[in-house]
Amino acid sequence: MSAKQQNPREPGYFAVSPLMLFPKAFGRFKVFIRQAGRLVLYASENEVYTREHLARLHENGVTEVFVQTSDRERFDRYLEHNLAQYLLNDRVPIEARARIFHTAARSMVRELYGKKLPAKLLKRAQFARIAAFVEKTLAFLARGESLKQLASLMAHDFKTYDHSLQVFVFATTLMNTYSLPEDEMVQIGVGAVLHDLGKLGIDAAILEKPGPLTAEETLIVRTHPARGVALCSGLNLSLTAMQCILFHHERADGSGYPGGVGSGEIPLAAMAVGLVDVFAALTTARPYASAVSPFEALRVMRDMKGSFDTELFKRFVMVLSGAEIV
Repeated sequence: MSAKQQNPREPGYFAVSPLMLFPKAFGRFKVFIRQAGRLVLYASENEVYTREHLARLHENGVTEVFVQTSDRERFDRYLEHNLAQYLLNDRVPIEARARIFHTAARSMVRELYGKKLPAKLLKRAQFARIAAFVEKTLAFLARGESLKQLASLMAHDFKTYDHSLQVFVFATTLMNTYSLPEDEMVQIGVGAVLHDLGKLGIDAAILEKPGPLTAEETLIVRTHPARGVALCSGLNLSLTAMQCILFHHERADGSGYPGGVGSGEIPLAAMAVGLVDVFAALTTARPYASAVSPFEALRVMRDMKGSFDTELFKRFVMVLSGAEIV
């Protein structure tokens, strides 16, 4: 891979960890590195990454490489096609896979914070507290068995994994307004990331179906909270995290599932995960529906009379508006 001199503009690029250049993977996008204050071409879109090239980056102290913003979609597809495969490769030491997961998840979460939340919220002092929760949550999830489960979810349905990170971002930010203890915040984050893990047991054809589900398919989908709890039984999760997984489709008026319990029986953290789960789904394109704007999503949720705790919903609206509520 030559370092042919280029003169690209910095604003047209985004930074990526060199760890994201998986050995033997084919990116179909150009990769640049910084040399003497300029960006130079390191890999063309027609080159395959090798361990030697990656070792050279490490030896030269390169901590970030750059991809053109115009190649963002290609990079996202590359990550979707290669990340799970790498994380599930038992020939790669678990420490290396954990590092890759943590790096990739942190990068995706950082991007989501920039795209999904008000800029003024990210500049406040308390955002450092949220960032600390994010780091500790991802470190918890990077451990052996939970890493394997998440990698399996990525391989099964990467869109569900991406959605789970969105729920994590919104839930962590919302619950931070309650000034909860650090360990509880971390476990809420863990529960948010793992809330849809039970979809591992559901046929991808059902999850990706473009039209309405049949009654039988709906019943199958509604098993995913209980399936998720079963899959997490060996992960040493707290009760709070387990409740987020099991109760995230319960509704305040008792119309949810799997138990049809009302607001008095749904823990606050689980109600929060359930609320932001709906918002994240509405604002993202799905096989059966187009994405709507955040304003329209909140309007739809407001009209779902009785589904959400009123105070929690108002608090979430204030978070999205950038209001100072902590």
